[in-house]
Amino acid sequence: MKTYFVYILKCADESFYTGMTNNLERRCYEHNIGIDIEAYTFKRRPVELVWFEMFTDPTQAIVIEKKIKGWSRRKKQALIDEDWDKLVRYSKNYTEYGKDDESSTSSD
Repeated sequence: MKTYFVYILKCADESFYTGMTNNLERRCYEHNIGIDIEAYTFKRRPVELVWFEMFTDPTQAIVIEKKIKGWSRRKKQALIDEDWDKLVRYSKNYTEYGKDDESSTSSD
């Protein structure tokens, strides 16, 4: 059975990069050696793998990758930290629940 990974890298500039691959070790290596000069991570090396999840269905992996890419930085950090309370709180609508003092204006 083939496996797919959705992953988050922490870049040297503290930003996050979210991607999907069928070979996590190879893909992290490629990000760190800088294969593509146009890639987001090229000028932000070194990168560090900070979170991943494994899937057997590539369609599900793609859906999760796109969902995470749309998240705020603080929501991604809550996922990385496995802080489920914050993850839920940061998923709520700001107009209904407001921003708290832990919010970040950066969204990667």
